[in-house]
Amino acid sequence: MLWIAAELLIVVAAVCGREPPQPDWESLLRDPAADVRWNADGTLWLLPRGVGGTVVEVDPRTGARVERGPAAVGLAERPLVNEELRSVRGVRASRIRFSNESGGAVELLWVDTGGVRHPYGKLGAAEVREQHTFDGHAWEVHAASGGTLGYVRGEVLPIVVHIGAAPASAPTPTSVEPNTHRGAEQSPPSEPALPTKAAAFAGPKFWSPGFGHVVVFESVAAQKHPVHLIESSPSNQVEPRMRTLQYLKPGDQIEQRWPRFFARDGGEVPVQRELFANPWSIDECQWSADGATFFFTYNQRGHQIFRLLAIDAATGAVRTVVEETSPTFIDYPNKTWMHWIGANELLWMSERDGFNHIYAIDVAHGTVKRQLTRGAWMVRAVESVDDAARTLVLRVMGIDPAQDPYYEHFVRVSMDGGDPVRLTEGDGTHALEWSPDRAFYVDTWSRVDLPPVHELRRGADGSLVAELGRADASALVAAGWTWPERFASVGRDGATRVYGVIWRPCGSATDPTPRAVLEQIYAGPQDFFVPKAFGIWNGERNLTKAGFVVVQVDGMGTNWRGKAFHDVCWKNLKDAGLPDHVAWLHAAGATRPWMDLSRVGIYGGSAGGQSAMRALLDFPDVYSVAVADCGCHDNRMDKIWWNELWMGWPVDESYARSSNVVDAAKLQGKLMLIVGELDENVDPSSTLQVSAALVRAGKDHELVVVPGAGHGSAETPYGSAKRLGFFQRYLQSDSAQK
Repeated sequence: MLWIAAELLIVVAAVCGREPPQPDWESLLRDPAADVRWNADGTLWLLPRGVGGTVVEVDPRTGARVERGPAAVGLAERPLVNEELRSVRGVRASRIRFSNESGGAVELLWVDTGGVRHPYGKLGAAEVREQHTFDGHAWEVHAASGGTLGYVRGEVLPIVVHIGAAPASAPTPTSVEPNTHRGAEQSPPSEPALPTKAAAFAGPKFWSPGFGHVVVFESVAAQKHPVHLIESSPSNQVEPRMRTLQYLKPGDQIEQRWPRFFARDGGEVPVQRELFANPWSIDECQWSADGATFFFTYNQRGHQIFRLLAIDAATGAVRTVVEETSPTFIDYPNKTWMHWIGANELLWMSERDGFNHIYAIDVAHGTVKRQLTRGAWMVRAVESVDDAARTLVLRVMGIDPAQDPYYEHFVRVSMDGGDPVRLTEGDGTHALEWSPDRAFYVDTWSRVDLPPVHELRRGADGSLVAELGRADASALVAAGWTWPERFASVGRDGATRVYGVIWRPCGSATDPTPRAVLEQIYAGPQDFFVPKAFGIWNGERNLTKAGFVVVQVDGMGTNWRGKAFHDVCWKNLKDAGLPDHVAWLHAAGATRPWMDLSRVGIYGGSAGGQSAMRALLDFPDVYSVAVADCGCHDNRMDKIWWNELWMGWPVDESYARSSNVVDAAKLQGKLMLIVGELDENVDPSSTLQVSAALVRAGKDHELVVVPGAGHGSAETPYGSAKRLGFFQRYLQSDSAQK
């Protein structure tokens, strides 16, 4: 029972914040152009990092500089808003200056993507705090006496929030990915009444130009699939409370819609449905300018067919304009995009040659006119389209074979063909801030092991006007901060390179002492996850504080390395790239004796929770301790869209093959399961069912249920302290090292 007392002390110390004092790492980076602001007159302001410093104005034509005054003049003011906000994923580090003018103490809470609140301390009356954040990250401000004062989101540029002013009624604006386009309902004010038969159908309506025809939608409703959550300890009553949410799971009946055509006089134009019989979705609805043709995209359930279809309004004949097919899956959330550039030509995104590229399509004939981009690299997103100049600016990955293939670069391409014009060069990942007239832009690039570099470049050809400044991390290093290390090695096939990052504890850069290794894993196929841009305090460093070496790897099955790399996940989510992670760990440890590969733990949440437990099931010779947070341990129990996309539809035996519940009896090593009782993202029963299977198999494990917590409960103060204590007990204690 001694270990229980020891762990309790760890939990109490962590929750109460009793940690050894450490430097304010964020304040130690010196960056003369941490943020930039283009003004309406075309001039550029450079805003230094942190409180104080001088704003510098730059003439982009010449690079000439003029000092303008204190950095505070560059902060844009934003009000708190009444509408609840959650974080959206941001990649640009930023900051919010909270100025407490409320007359009393307030509390700051970071709201993660799942809606979980993470306390970040109190702010006294008249106190000001420079809070590090990321663009898109949401913050909630509470009065110390109780009650929410409002919400705010971080932006790419720093902002200031005056707490005490009346909250605004709408949320702060957020950016939208430019490759996400959905058709809008066409409802001009003068549209006629629907024909009687058409009015019987619910949903959107699309009148043709001139109102000769209207498209409405026949639909079937999704089935009811209630998931019940028990809130054991409500704040306002003694008795538990039940919450019920509609939560479709793989194989359930979804809502489906099919277009019906009516003439204005009420006569229906029959339309055959063979080409769109089983829709997951129908989107991008629009009429041709002459009202003769209705276009829409059709994503077939199972996500192996994606089409742009055209229906002749006079005859109801349906034809395929563009079709994408795959024996595995079409990555429709990330790699579908279209843009019309005339009545008979459109731009189309496709992975048909194995890499994500842009094509020009002849609409009348349904053929490819030309391929705008090609090669063993990926178009990540279309950043902008200039129809007048017939050019696009693209965010791309892997275009420079000498660099990490995950670094984001920018190119300009012509709609009429030709080689891409490179807008970025530096060996790192890039982000651009354009001038209002797009004649110039600031290119900020960095790596995990290189602080940001800021360059002023010309929009026409990407040529360099001037370097605006480089961040200096020398004060960080002098205080004991340790550089992250990039490392790449071949994966399971002995040929494909996989990329990762290693974090050593602060102050241990020259310490040869062997240390236990923790791997943070998330291998969801929707993206890649190893950080690429410079960060002073990545989340992984929270565990390096306790003396662990922490690593993160992107193995096969994750996104943005080409179709073959991605397809490893198909009907195989249990794989999680783990064979590549194991090869990477062995290669890294072979030349780093301070990585003790006899003591390796792994942790992750959601899909990462599934993968963390899977590591003990399939690779117990490498991983001996795992903490799985809110895991989707059986993909049949998780949300419908994510799992049907990667595991397929109909539900088949592959779901059981990837199930931790089915394989629970294989468990070796030490496992902690953590779950929040109010998780609305992954059904909490997924964790309880895998625990039940372990009990039936007689497999010892620990189950931590966090009352009142939602998704990501291991990131609450209590959950993270439990996780740390578990790793310390089994990887760092004297008995663990014998």
